[in-house]
Amino acid sequence: MMRNKRFGNWLQYIGLIITLCLISSFKTDVKKKTNNDNNLVTSSVWYVAGPTIENQEVINTIRKKNSIIRVTATNSPIGEIELNVLITPSQSNDGSPTNLPEDSNFVSITYKSSHLIKLQAREGNEEGTGCVHGGSHPRVDLPISPDKFTTIKIPWSDFKQDGLPNGKHLNIHNLCKFNFVNYKPVAGATLEITTVLIQNLKQSKN
Repeated sequence: MMRNKRFGNWLQYIGLIITLCLISSFKTDVKKKTNNDNNLVTSSVWYVAGPTIENQEVINTIRKKNSIIRVTATNSPIGEIELNVLITPSQSNDGSPTNLPEDSNFVSITYKSSHLIKLQAREGNEEGTGCVHGGSHPRVDLPISPDKFTTIKIPWSDFKQDGLPNGKHLNIHNLCKFNFVNYKPVAGATLEITTVLIQNLKQSKN
């Protein structure tokens, strides 16, 4: 009788452990899914222009398979390399701007780069209805990080027109895309990006 009772208690204990493991696994899966939904590397199509070995199709194939953006300059690069992604996914490289909420304060980027990258935050037209090339694009610098991945959290207040101390601040309520630019690429220059996370982006999707 006592043995059966102990056996029953043991089964309850094992059942409790299994239940806790399942709950923990579910929470982890939900967290991963949420992060993937918010991460522009995994949620959005990326576009590239300039002297790179990888074209747009290759970049996005690797992105979908390995959750990483990777571009490499050609052996004799001429002109700048521009790698860009829309904040709100679109069928083309010119979509609708995103109106970020007031409690969005920064973007967090994990990257590795052999050379200095200028990160432009391109704004939409004055009417706030569309994204066209040109216009206002406050920017910041992404420092060189050739040997290891670096995570940098950039407050929106750091983005200023042309990177000037007194440049116009970014309007987060009319944000179209990020443009990662290497203005003077050399042969074999590399840029790799694993995360681009905007604080509270999900609240603002159109």
